[in-house]
Amino acid sequence: MLTFVTRRLLALPLILLAVTFLIVLVMQLIPVEQRAAAYITDLAQLSRVPEIIKTNHLDASVFEQYWRWLGQALGGNLGFSRTSGQPVLSTLMARFPATLELTLFTLIPLIGLSVWLGSKAAVQRGQAADAVIRVIAVISYSTPSFVLGVWLLVIFYGALNLLPGTGNLSNDSAIYFLTGEIKRVTGLVTIDSLLSGRPDVFWDAIKHLIMPVFTLMIVGSAGLIKGTRTSMLEALNSDYIRTARAKGITERVVIRKHARRNALLTVITLAGLSVSGLLQGAVIAETLFGYPGVGAWAAQAAALGDLPGVLGFALLAATIVVLINLGTDLAYTIIDPRVRYA
Repeated sequence: MLTFVTRRLLALPLILLAVTFLIVLVMQLIPVEQRAAAYITDLAQLSRVPEIIKTNHLDASVFEQYWRWLGQALGGNLGFSRTSGQPVLSTLMARFPATLELTLFTLIPLIGLSVWLGSKAAVQRGQAADAVIRVIAVISYSTPSFVLGVWLLVIFYGALNLLPGTGNLSNDSAIYFLTGEIKRVTGLVTIDSLLSGRPDVFWDAIKHLIMPVFTLMIVGSAGLIKGTRTSMLEALNSDYIRTARAKGITERVVIRKHARRNALLTVITLAGLSVSGLLQGAVIAETLFGYPGVGAWAAQAAALGDLPGVLGFALLAATIVVLINLGTDLAYTIIDPRVRYA
């Protein structure tokens, strides 16, 4: 097990190098003058584009540009993001807690509800509940996240005015954090508000999370529901399930202790992929709902050709995906003792 974990962790730098070099390579498709525009901070610099290109070595080979960026990154300097007006590392540290909070509030109900619906559809195969759940999965799969998000904004914010439209806190609640009345301990506004004994701020943060979380949940649930249903059907038709039923074990125990446990291997794989998908969905959801996470910042950085910002986000995303894959592989050994790694 230790050898397996060590081998996967040693592969992490190689993956990060490949991902970041690919981004630098793709950015070469943009004319050098447009890339230089990302470094302009005021109108007076418009006439200094050739100087900016030379100073930042934008006309150098792709290998030289990447080598310079890599040397700075290894020293803890990921560059300066023109989009945020701050160093990339500071921007990531300031914005990541908001994305983490959005992901956690989405992931837990997403997995729980999808596994329950997928299991119910498999157990009641061919019945009304199965048909309804499959229709829900198809609708979820066919609905683009940005379309669903716009609908939610129009209905619950524009027409009914039941939920806040943008941000992760209202102005009144944000003042408590700015003045230090609520201390930032974890960076997650829901947790920090509870730690400071402010349930009103906690409820305000929850209301800001409802629409982004619902958008990400609906779009991400289709694959999990269908995967769980298929895996459960295979498990329910297995010989060991027939043997358990022949022994007189109750159907409830057969489903919970035998079928669902063996179906979890597929569910874990799909759940790991869902987390990766949530990172992609967070870019759209945060942009649409004005949520102050790394996804919204990365989208602005990409639109402005902010290369340091895009590379910083790629580093963060690649690291998270690799760690999630590692966690998924380790979870296999817990769920199924037959799975072992050399």
